[in-house]
Amino acid sequence: MSHFMGKPHLSELITHSETDMEQVCAEQEATSTPADIKQGEESPPGSSNEAGDNPAVCSDGTEHPPEEEDDNKLSLISWNVDGLDEEEQPERARGLCFLLFNVLSHSPDVVLLQELIQPYSRFMKKRLAETYTFIEARKEGYFIGIMLKKSRITLLHSEIVDYPTTRQARNLLVAQVLFKGQKLCLMTSHFESCKASAGERMRQLRLVLKRMTEAPDDVTFLFGGDTNLRDAEVAKVGLPGCVCDVWEHLGEPEQCRYTWDTHANTNKDHRYKSRFRFDRLYLRRAVGDGVPLLEPDSMALIGLEKLKCGCYTSDHWGIYCTFSAQ
Repeated sequence: MSHFMGKPHLSELITHSETDMEQVCAEQEATSTPADIKQGEESPPGSSNEAGDNPAVCSDGTEHPPEEEDDNKLSLISWNVDGLDEEEQPERARGLCFLLFNVLSHSPDVVLLQELIQPYSRFMKKRLAETYTFIEARKEGYFIGIMLKKSRITLLHSEIVDYPTTRQARNLLVAQVLFKGQKLCLMTSHFESCKASAGERMRQLRLVLKRMTEAPDDVTFLFGGDTNLRDAEVAKVGLPGCVCDVWEHLGEPEQCRYTWDTHANTNKDHRYKSRFRFDRLYLRRAVGDGVPLLEPDSMALIGLEKLKCGCYTSDHWGIYCTFSAQ
């Protein structure tokens, strides 16, 4: 949430992160393989949260992900992984990979990531490339990305849409895919950061909504990302009737409200504590005779427990959501 391209010493931070990550990757290549994480040969991250060892739970400890993979369900994660923070970065990257393959009841079909850097991305590819197709919005600085489970999702086309008035080099990543023969358009973004950027943030939301509403009726749209939006900003823009906020559609579960919570998440030493629903999912269902429908089933926050290093995987909680294909 707090990082942007004009931040002092950003280039130095990225350089240091690259050095640290590359060193760790090189050290681990001799002793581990991509199958290590998939087969669960690592010890699971430690936990200091009452939810226990499973981060795929809401803050009340309720487990939401299904126990078995269902061919008629789509599972999705959206998460700002805070790749710019070099504090225990390699361990946090390992924690994310471990969660995708070992902790959730099955690896998610779609993973939407924000605040990646190349070393973090390369670290994940070396461990997950056999299972996921990786799409990235940039090759330098920090960027957004999409991971698609190869056995479940077919990539047709991807594109990068630049926001014309951004001052923080933000953009929109779009992937046209097929899921069980159903046309899906997946989108992720990291909207402009900081309170003062409300105007630009709302322009970015309008652009996303425009793409969702003007698309052909037989295509389902799913957007997820770190929007940095405040409720008043969304109200000012207004959601079209055909677009739903997935959290609101599921009854506004209180345990999944705050994805940015500096009261609970101690990765950063913030002077003033705050709680916001920065990370959001928006759905526009396809319409028409014989067109399969995607319906939200469940939502959970993930990354709620500390790793062995004493940090959380990110300064944001991630969102894990399932949808039924009707």
